Amino acid sequence: MHAVLAHPAYWSLCWGSGLALARFLLAEPTWVADKTVVDLGSGSGVAAIAAAMAGAAKVVACDTDPDARLASALNAEWNEVTVESTATLPAASDIVLMADVLYDKENLPLLQFAQKHAREVLVADSRVTELPDASYREVTRIEALTYPNLGEFDEFKTAHVFHWQAWDSENAAGKS
Repeated sequence: MHAVLAHPAYWSLCWGSGLALARFLLAEPTWVADKTVVDLGSGSGVAAIAAAMAGAAKVVACDTDPDARLASALNAEWNEVTVESTATLPAASDIVLMADVLYDKENLPLLQFAQKHAREVLVADSRVTELPDASYREVTRIEALTYPNLGEFDEFKTAHVFHWQAWDSENAAGKS
């Protein structure tokens, strides 16, 4: 029990926000189609796998926990998609995905960290209804529960999906 408490296996659950982000990507594949995608704090890899299924050119599941990386790799194999699993965030990608990583306020710097590694960032979280960085805009809300069901409170049944995009000359010209 002490070992489990010292190193909780967060990766062993399909968190509601990860499931919501996966559903979002499968419903709207243009967010990731033909792009290099990084799932930061990938856990079991549900968002990474959805990105691969939605037509991403390359998908990287990035997590510091070696068991999470193994879970992502095995889940990708079982879902017959290719997902690279790593502990090191690639220097650059088209889009970074983050789901259920902002549960602790100490993780908020991940928002700006992700911006340094991609032109776009998608964040899904059920415990955060507003981001401290005004450059992120909410694009949708999706109801999803953690699996296996943890008996979450009603206030955590809705994942908010936020989007950030780098400002460049294309944005200034009114293109996106």
